Amino acid sequence: MRVAAAIDLVSKERRRLQQYVASRTTPVRLVERSKIVLLADEGCDNQSIARELGITENKVGRWRNRYAEGGLKAIEKDRPRGRNHGGKNSEAQIKLRQKVIRMTTQNKPKEATHWSTRSLAKALNTTHSFVQRVWKSVGLRPHLIRTFKVSNDPRFEEKLHDVVGLYLEPPNNAVVFSVDEKSSIQALDRTQPGLPLKKGRCGTMTHDYKRHGTSTLFAALDIATGQVIGESFKRHRHQEFLKFLKKVERATPKGLEIHIILDNYATHKHPKVLEWIEKKKRIFLHFIPTSSSWLNLVERFFGVLTDKQLRRGIFTSVQELEACLKAFIEHHNDDPTPFVWTKTTEEILEKVGRARKRLNNLQSK
Repeated sequence: MRVAAAIDLVSKERRRLQQYVASRTTPVRLVERSKIVLLADEGCDNQSIARELGITENKVGRWRNRYAEGGLKAIEKDRPRGRNHGGKNSEAQIKLRQKVIRMTTQNKPKEATHWSTRSLAKALNTTHSFVQRVWKSVGLRPHLIRTFKVSNDPRFEEKLHDVVGLYLEPPNNAVVFSVDEKSSIQALDRTQPGLPLKKGRCGTMTHDYKRHGTSTLFAALDIATGQVIGESFKRHRHQEFLKFLKKVERATPKGLEIHIILDNYATHKHPKVLEWIEKKKRIFLHFIPTSSSWLNLVERFFGVLTDKQLRRGIFTSVQELEACLKAFIEHHNDDPTPFVWTKTTEEILEKVGRARKRLNNLQSK
């Protein structure tokens, strides 16, 4: 029968290990190893330590033996890993790291659109854990993808200067609103109740649902205060948009100009809308470039609304959904926090320029 290595700590070693366990900056691996050694010092056997920490007996025995052989240094540093690729900074491992990065960014597997740790490890004759460490160290996440589109608006720079100027240096005696509509918000009811959140288990909801109709939320975000004017409608035609603009105009103190930032949706440019704007001498429209919804700050508010209320919301009717939207806006306005724009036009133009150059290079190949 194998006998567990004896651990008899001196006060200095025990104090150091206890500091590792208590510190919030200690790596998780080192915290676990420190706990193993401290429990072993208290006379616990490997089986009870494994049960206490939720790990295997082999793992307990391995780190117990390493500490008995090498002390603190033995658990503070990991031994080299990988299939005969040398130490962490060996020439062979450096070359393999470079190959992992190059294959991940420049090649695709024949049978898939992107690499997994295991498929790339098999192609390079290494371990999937090694591939995972390389990806993590350089921030590669092939399983994720984000959508984007570079605006082709011929007046992109002009509109960008106009809108960012309103964010960074709003005019005096004026209110700046970021306006848009969140259309086709569904009133969804789940077919069964979800299981509640509890220790060791996240909350759940059924994958299927019942549809009870849709609603459209028009919202105007006051750039300076963060307050939101909102109203729900069944449809989002120019008639509804015009009603909403009139509501915004009535809510704004007389004597102040109203500058409205909005996208290029046809409803926003309807002749009847523009005709009413023309009559109201204090209202000015500022259109963002096409394919640039990120430039409209009210989209941030819609993102918060979706995360906090809509994504997990359960609504048995459109009326219940609209009441929820109204309550959310009222709660938001009780303690509003403005969304602060920080990027200058120069910084944005530089980034967009790099993206366009990259796209042109890809399209010319």
